[in-house]
Amino acid sequence: MIGMLMFLTALIFLLVGIPVAFAFAGVAILFAILFPWDVGLQVFELLPFRIYGIMQNFTLMAVPLFIFMGLILEKSKMAEDLLESMGRLFGPVRGGLAISTVLVGAILAASTGIVGASVVMMGLITLPIMLKHRYKPELACGTIVASGTLGQLIPPSVVLIVLGDVMYVSVGDLFKAAVVPGLILTSLYILYILILAWLRPSVAPAMEKEGDEPYGKLLLRALKAIVPPLLLIVAVLGSIFAGIASPTESAAVGVVGSIVLTLFKRTFSWGMVRYAAIETVKLSAMIFMILIGATAFSLVFNAFDGGDFVHHFFTHDLGGKWSFILVTMAVIFLLGFFVDFIEIAFIVVPILVPIAASFGIDPIWFAILIAMNLQASFLTPPFGFALFYLKGAAGDKVTTGQIYKGVIPFILLQLTALGIVMAWPDIIYWFGK
Repeated sequence: MIGMLMFLTALIFLLVGIPVAFAFAGVAILFAILFPWDVGLQVFELLPFRIYGIMQNFTLMAVPLFIFMGLILEKSKMAEDLLESMGRLFGPVRGGLAISTVLVGAILAASTGIVGASVVMMGLITLPIMLKHRYKPELACGTIVASGTLGQLIPPSVVLIVLGDVMYVSVGDLFKAAVVPGLILTSLYILYILILAWLRPSVAPAMEKEGDEPYGKLLLRALKAIVPPLLLIVAVLGSIFAGIASPTESAAVGVVGSIVLTLFKRTFSWGMVRYAAIETVKLSAMIFMILIGATAFSLVFNAFDGGDFVHHFFTHDLGGKWSFILVTMAVIFLLGFFVDFIEIAFIVVPILVPIAASFGIDPIWFAILIAMNLQASFLTPPFGFALFYLKGAAGDKVTTGQIYKGVIPFILLQLTALGIVMAWPDIIYWFGK
């Protein structure tokens, strides 16, 4: 019971605005001091060994490498070229601009995987164009934030790397398993836009053709913009899927490949490398500080038998595999309204792993369900980070209310995709086990 009180206290600290790492670590220290007869500060004697284990973790080395790769590509002008060429290619179709945004979001997800960069870039470039061509602001906003968050599911994804480490499963297997759910989600977005544009043409009108450039030239320009990131995707994911390289090794390949792309595009500069290196250190430090705070929290939480309490609740009070899955998905979805994916992955998921194992649940499938659910945490009001990124990039062009309204259909589409993968578990293995 004290373990549950710990979790609620940590949630209150987060809502008050205390930084995540300090909120969880502070709650751990507070409860260790308040209950010296049960736990006491001696529980933290294990913490240095846990931190040293984190520092030696080969899998987690992929996190800063993929972040660095994404930041290099962010500054390479690749996204701008993709958005411009794809927009002109699909613009004459009803909803074409929104469809091109989804496709570019999927390509960026498979090549960079950084939500903030993708949402901000698309917000700066495509939002003014969609509003200029009389797109409904809600649809434009929803499309941009939903497309920008595809990087949390489509590999290489930081979420999948973290889950692979926390759940003790192969990150390469998770990358393979996430491809089909990512394609399902992308297809659902496109299908929704096409149906909406067909039923209500005024919501997403076709773009009037500018100039007399032949369609063949537009197609060639689009291919020139698409081929470089596709080559990088093949180099990174292909090396993992073929068993040539581990995710960490392929991340290093991705870093080299991204720099080679900037050299070919003549956008390389040492200032860009310096920017990417500094931002990588900042983001990586934030993630690992949260991991250390979460480790301190879990030490005290387990000392209070919090894990045993949760295990007993799911195995005896609920008593069934599907009850466990449904309740787990509902809890993670609701937590996503208030808590970031990193905290959920480091605090909640480790408690669920042994329970899932006791029910004989496929850990890869369970990890993919969690990853799909965590992706929604970027979109759910009031604290969805993608919503804040877009509002910051859009300024006064759209209101916060329009962003919140626009994202609701896409959250429902994410839940639909989650339901499809839950109903047909084997579809995640279309690329092999």
